[in-house]
Amino acid sequence: MSDNLKIGLFVGMEWSWPPAFIDEVNNRTAETGVTAEFVKTGGIAENVDNPYRVIIDRISHEVPYYRSYLKNATLQGVKVVNDPFMWTADDKYFGTSLIKKLGVAVPKTYVLPNKDYVPGIDHEKSLRNLESSIQWDKIVEDLGGFPLVLKDAHGGGWNAVYIVHSMQELWDAYNESGLLTMILQEFVEWDIYARCMCLGQEEVRVMQYNPNERYYYPEPEFDDALFKHIHDDTLKICQAFGYDMNTCEFAVRDGIPYAIDFMNPAPDMDVNSLGQNHFDWMVTKMADHMIRFAKSDSQTRKRYDWGQKAIDAESQSDAE
Repeated sequence: MSDNLKIGLFVGMEWSWPPAFIDEVNNRTAETGVTAEFVKTGGIAENVDNPYRVIIDRISHEVPYYRSYLKNATLQGVKVVNDPFMWTADDKYFGTSLIKKLGVAVPKTYVLPNKDYVPGIDHEKSLRNLESSIQWDKIVEDLGGFPLVLKDAHGGGWNAVYIVHSMQELWDAYNESGLLTMILQEFVEWDIYARCMCLGQEEVRVMQYNPNERYYYPEPEFDDALFKHIHDDTLKICQAFGYDMNTCEFAVRDGIPYAIDFMNPAPDMDVNSLGQNHFDWMVTKMADHMIRFAKSDSQTRKRYDWGQKAIDAESQSDAE
């Protein structure tokens, strides 16, 4: 791992937040010794030193080569935001089960068998563990009846999300899901809605949000108790997953915030959707936390047994 205190960015089509973040970090270099830039990479060998102390990932869910690069970067001691191993493994069904155990309110949820399978699957032989049919009536009744929410367990950005009001609508949406693994959830009719950004597993921006209009209010209108409840649940969720850059969404019904979307490891940071007030906070606070990581000994690999073994092997090699 390089001694240089550099932060690298992997980005996609977004244009507003990345250059603003880089400028914010580099404007502080004289004080902090930390710089930021876009990562450039091609084919690389195994176990080469990585030039970055921290890498921020906002696109590897769409570019598999980047995910492989980032996994290897963690092995070399880089702090990767967010952890590519957890990001690869997470899904909304597991996440719902986990945060419910942590005491966060969630909609009642079922995970459904896939509609379609990859070529080569023999339905008579490869799917012998599946029941012969989905018990639709039983599941719908247990979820409290329609309307219900059907969505991709691994999706984001409101893709493959359906609000269904009848069995026919449910079947039609399910039949379009193809290879996706879908979850079916109780629909929470909300009185007020929040979308919260959590950075560095320490700091939360509680934002009032209208998901129907995709609109962020400049300032939230929650009472103090509700604000604290949402704030604390967001921290609890992000610390459990180990995400240092994540948004959590809460539909508030009868004063209770239900976490309905909480796995957004490449969250919206665009000035046009957030508005200038929230955007400026994202730029400044991300710089604060990423500089903090760059100047610390924080390493993604320390979360894992294989990572500790690599650290021990490096220490032994240095001693010899």
